[in-house]
Amino acid sequence: MVDLVRATAVERAVDRPGDDVVPSADVVMDRAFTVPAPPAEVWPWLAQLGKGRAGWYLPRSVERLVPPRRRASRSVDPRWQDLAVGDVIPDYGGPHETFAVTAIEPPRSLVYRSRRGRTDVSWSISLAAEAGGCTRVHLRLRLAPVRHRWLAEIGGGLLDLLTIAGMAAGLRERLRDDGR
Repeated sequence: MVDLVRATAVERAVDRPGDDVVPSADVVMDRAFTVPAPPAEVWPWLAQLGKGRAGWYLPRSVERLVPPRRRASRSVDPRWQDLAVGDVIPDYGGPHETFAVTAIEPPRSLVYRSRRGRTDVSWSISLAAEAGGCTRVHLRLRLAPVRHRWLAEIGGGLLDLLTIAGMAAGLRERLRDDGR
């Protein structure tokens, strides 16, 4: 599962949209995975992510453990497709946790900003077309200031890995089901 969301050394070295949102990051987490659809088909699924929207994708085998009302959408919903800079998306972790859209370039990149306590957070999602009609999805999380860097890198890194691995599997499943 780890290899399914591992960013390559080249991917980690490339500047990404949103790197300037948290320019002196103490912690940077890069994840990447490939899905079997072109960016234009992947984009609508990523544009609708979030609490109170389409949710956070997980595969069916995992979602069976989640109450039905908390499961993520299994279809693209037109209500969530008009994402724009300044839009605020609720996030899990508390009633006041949100992400604000700071940059958007459909179907190539989406950048969110948040503040968690005293820590600034940016989350960048980049899509790149690959051979065979596939898309490479790259996610970069940047945090600063981080008081206990080792804790964020190990504990936060594990949570990030599990979250993105679940999202990758759930997104692949939805793209496959949507193509039927």
